[in-house]
Amino acid sequence: MNFEDISIGTDIEKIERFEKYSSDKNAPLIKRIFTEEEIEYCYSFKKPAEHLAVRFCAKEAVYKALSVLGIEGVDYCDIEVVRNSDGVPSIKLLKEKNVDFRLSLSHGSGSAVASVIAIKK
Repeated sequence: MNFEDISIGTDIEKIERFEKYSSDKNAPLIKRIFTEEEIEYCYSFKKPAEHLAVRFCAKEAVYKALSVLGIEGVDYCDIEVVRNSDGVPSIKLLKEKNVDFRLSLSHGSGSAVASVIAIKK
């Protein structure tokens, strides 16, 4: 593996940006950005805005990391934040299969943040 095959991406967002969607999981913006699985997961919580915001951050961080690697044409719904059986989040890229990711998510105090390391195979 070469150094050129590794990139990082980070994004931070205000959770309040997503609060107006807390009661409308069928909003066009929500359907355009999130997969059905992500929507069901986020809206299973009392405060879906926190979970929507942090997943949006993850998608933005992935997009940034992919652009450094020269990978384009990936839409928001091609990037899915999934959780393993222990609840650890990771990235599932539905379109491009030649990249592995490491993901860190956090939200609190009104903000959400995600950092991604992308490794081209």
